Amino acid sequence: MSDATLEAPLAGPAEAEMGDFWALLKPRVMSLVVFTAMVGLVAAPGHVHPFIAFVSILCIAVGGGASGALNMWWDADIDAVMRRTRNRPVPSGRVQPGDALAIGLALSGFSVMLLGLAANWMAAGLLAFTIFFYAVVYTMWLKRRTPQNIVIGGLAGALPPLVGWVAATGSFAWAPVLMVALVFMWTPPHFWALALFVRGDYGLAKVPMLTETHGDRTTRRHILAYAVLLVPVSLALGLTPVAGVVYLSASVVLNLLFVRSAWIVWRRDHATSEADRWGAEKGLFKLSLLYLFLHFGALLAEAALGTWGA
Repeated sequence: MSDATLEAPLAGPAEAEMGDFWALLKPRVMSLVVFTAMVGLVAAPGHVHPFIAFVSILCIAVGGGASGALNMWWDADIDAVMRRTRNRPVPSGRVQPGDALAIGLALSGFSVMLLGLAANWMAAGLLAFTIFFYAVVYTMWLKRRTPQNIVIGGLAGALPPLVGWVAATGSFAWAPVLMVALVFMWTPPHFWALALFVRGDYGLAKVPMLTETHGDRTTRRHILAYAVLLVPVSLALGLTPVAGVVYLSASVVLNLLFVRSAWIVWRRDHATSEADRWGAEKGLFKLSLLYLFLHFGALLAEAALGTWGA
């Protein structure tokens, strides 16, 4: 070892950049929250002032980001173990845990208060419950205790369309409740498909994901069951006033594709090559993203057609 090497200072944690604070808010998850909330708001009956609509969606987005920051603060220890998450801002040392906590709490309070003032306090209360459910019920309680973590915890990610609807109307209705049910039932097969092709990560972190506690075969069986249960939920939404021929046509095709893909994954066994299993599971994960996006995209198209036809 040279003298120069001996004299070199030890490298400390990297300085946080703006991109690190943005990553703290889980922007990919936030984009799903924003899109489903926007559809809930746009599909709602009546007219919402564009500025109120913009502020409402902004508050829901900020609330989603706050949840992500609180999740990263609490989960820094297990994120540091898993290959998929070890480079996140907190476990990598670029953002300090206390900073992530402060940002999460500040954004939570800001988003809830502003939504209450701009739209109504019922929507603000729903947003507060959503943040609490994700940060406390799912992240702090369920995630490390039960393989049903993602099933129950999925309610947090399912609520944004209802928050958007209530921000626009100040009331509940069957249509947004079925939107919530659609996202809620979609979350387990979507997430379990991811868990299958990143197998081992959750075991390293000792997170009781279904793949780790009950094995791949049981997980595939659960995926198929939820894919089948999604069919009546999605079609029921098509019978509400917010949907029509566009939505129902898209839903039928998407359900056929999704159930077929889940069936293919379910049929995988230990005799199948690792490459084939991984390809099927990753394919289902990608299809699940398209499934949800196109369902809500069809609702958005129905709302636009209703507006143009008025």
